[in-house]
Amino acid sequence: MKLAGLKSVDGAHEESIWAAAWAPAADHRPTALLLTGALDETVRAWRPDDLAAASPPARGHALGVLSLAAHPAGVIAAAVSLDSYIRVFDVDSGASVATLDAPPSEVWGVQFHPKGVALAAAGGGSGSVKLWDTEKWQPIASLPVPRPEGARPDKTGSGKFVLSVAWSPDGKLLACGSMDGTIAVYDAVRMKFLHHLEGHHMPVRSMVFSPVDPHVLFTGCDDSHIHIYDAKEKGLIGAMSGHASWVLSIDVSPDGMAVATGSSDRTVRLWDINARASVQTMSNHSDQVWAVAFRPPGGEGVRAGRLASASDDKSISLYDYS
Repeated sequence: MKLAGLKSVDGAHEESIWAAAWAPAADHRPTALLLTGALDETVRAWRPDDLAAASPPARGHALGVLSLAAHPAGVIAAAVSLDSYIRVFDVDSGASVATLDAPPSEVWGVQFHPKGVALAAAGGGSGSVKLWDTEKWQPIASLPVPRPEGARPDKTGSGKFVLSVAWSPDGKLLACGSMDGTIAVYDAVRMKFLHHLEGHHMPVRSMVFSPVDPHVLFTGCDDSHIHIYDAKEKGLIGAMSGHASWVLSIDVSPDGMAVATGSSDRTVRLWDINARASVQTMSNHSDQVWAVAFRPPGGEGVRAGRLASASDDKSISLYDYS
């Protein structure tokens, strides 16, 4: 497995780029689009092979964009901003579909249910995961993150701060990562807390489930490590290290064989999951890499894998994955 640089766009946004996600090919659009969100308060869409702008920048936020997620049907996406709103928008036109209100610092990462029936948000300072239905955009639930047994009392008074969230590919499990390293796992069908996953002690900023095993969860943490968990059976399967600093973003390839990570050490790394080892380091960026995202399978003329990365240096890079 390897990455080969295809294209980079410098000055893709006017400010630091903190989010990237692929909107899958849709009935009306035969190819996926890369979406990026930045501190310049915009979301931009890019064509999948040449990174040409696919549409004018989508506006609507009053502060920077923290996180992005695309609906599995590829028609709509959700953007989270520091302005405390989640804006759901049409991928192709940028037009707003719905605006979900949340108190200040109570929304961080977002992720759609694999069937698209719900949107989950890491609830930041609320110490919870918030869920909305995607038909009428009404709140479904707020799942609190319990304190782990035997945990030391929180003297800061800040409680849990939830940064990241992920659904298993079968929609049965929901996981979230917190500022203190806590990972909570829920039964997403019964909306019930199951257990904590242990091993990290610093912020868990990004997580993703394997597309080929609905129990396997990959996490990226400020401790510079990547952990592999059996999220259902509560076990740490493996760990990988190699970054010199925080792991800010993680994604898994559609074939389930590789993981890509972006770090504050300014690099993108490709990891062989079976070998539990880093196999390649890409140094395209000159600042922190806040987002990495593999292109989803499907679409017209898609023969090769693609990985995108986005950085504080205002650039995006596209790689061939084979």
